[in-house]
Amino acid sequence: MKALSKYLACCWALSIFLGAAAAASAQTVGTSRTRIPQDGAAIALNNLQAQAQAAMDRKDYEAAVQAYQEYLAKKPDDATVHYDLGYAYTAMQKPAEAKAEYEKAISLDPKMAAAYQNLGLTLLTSDPAAAVAPLQKASELLPENARAKWLLGTALEANGKLDLAIEQYEAAKKLDDKDPDIRTSLGSALLKAGRPTEAEAAFREALSLHPGGASSGQAHIGLAQTLIAEKKIEEGAQELAAYLVNRPDDANARMELAAELAELGKNDEALAELDRATAGKPENLRALKLRVQIASQKKNYDDAITALQKAIALAPQDADLAAQLGHIYLEKKDYTNAVNELIVAFKMNPTSNDVLAELVTAQYLNKNYSGALKALDVLSQRKTLPLGSWFIRATCYDKLGQPAQALDAYKKFLELNTDLNNDMYFEASARVRTLTREVKKK
Repeated sequence: MKALSKYLACCWALSIFLGAAAAASAQTVGTSRTRIPQDGAAIALNNLQAQAQAAMDRKDYEAAVQAYQEYLAKKPDDATVHYDLGYAYTAMQKPAEAKAEYEKAISLDPKMAAAYQNLGLTLLTSDPAAAVAPLQKASELLPENARAKWLLGTALEANGKLDLAIEQYEAAKKLDDKDPDIRTSLGSALLKAGRPTEAEAAFREALSLHPGGASSGQAHIGLAQTLIAEKKIEEGAQELAAYLVNRPDDANARMELAAELAELGKNDEALAELDRATAGKPENLRALKLRVQIASQKKNYDDAITALQKAIALAPQDADLAAQLGHIYLEKKDYTNAVNELIVAFKMNPTSNDVLAELVTAQYLNKNYSGALKALDVLSQRKTLPLGSWFIRATCYDKLGQPAQALDAYKKFLELNTDLNNDMYFEASARVRTLTREVKKK
């Protein structure tokens, strides 16, 4: 689902297209495959070309390579045949050999745009920076060719040069008002550049041009990501669902749909999508975290704990997972386990005030009042505590039989409290009266 993978797939497919159209491309730059045999040697060369072309037609690339090599052994300065041999190597997925042949074709015919283009495509997978120069040259040789500019934009985007890539995509768009791939690439670059409104328009235009085409899936994915970036979660989920109609096997997209449905609070639908995404294989960390989120939102705490324990087994040094497990135990009212897990989380990340605050609550509810006070003392040195912390502190002192400290804390709570109708106010007021008498007696 990543943009670069999409582009490389498109580029590889395009190289097949270029090879099939090599004759036309060669004629454009002033070469020709049509030869009138004048003697036996010329006839033999023509026969080798015919054999190679027939082998290419039936996708017997090894036979084609052999025929082209035999031809070049007799006529090594034929740029077109070096190009054809390069394409055969491309089809065999031998990029190093293909690169050498495209470069040889260029050295013999510096105006062969197709050779520059295929050289750039070959380099794009292994050396994106080196791919820019040949694709730039192809674009210069074919100034009115939208696809040449699109490919150059792809290389520039792969190198992180988004502004330049957008320029090329927009130039390609002006030259071809029917190509959805150009709009999809433009939308992706605009989204990366932090321009989601423009990206949305580009993706929608791509879909309007070819709503059911093979490339529409990437437009749906791109539009979904754009809408999510714009906080249009509902629409984004719809686009992901539209993509999955034709690509039901894309587990990553299905996982993303589950995540967005969970964000919308559609927990049952989210869980169903998550189950489909992970069916028949072990769940990775992302899937387990999402399962925890869904189970927590559904208040299925046992399921959440099981998923968290599996996640911790995969990432035992992840302090956030330990903290989350402590939080889930706290929600479940299993205070002993909550304390244990939060202590683990705090040891792993002693700077976390959130974990420390939850540890105060867990210790207090677990009736470990001295532990709650220790955690409160540490937390109070780091931040200004909320009003309720004074009530907790007072209660802890009270439960520990320290009336003077409890009285002071209750008084501080009442001094700061502005709500005279809450339960803590009435309890604190009553305890102040009682403790005042006790302290006077002592």
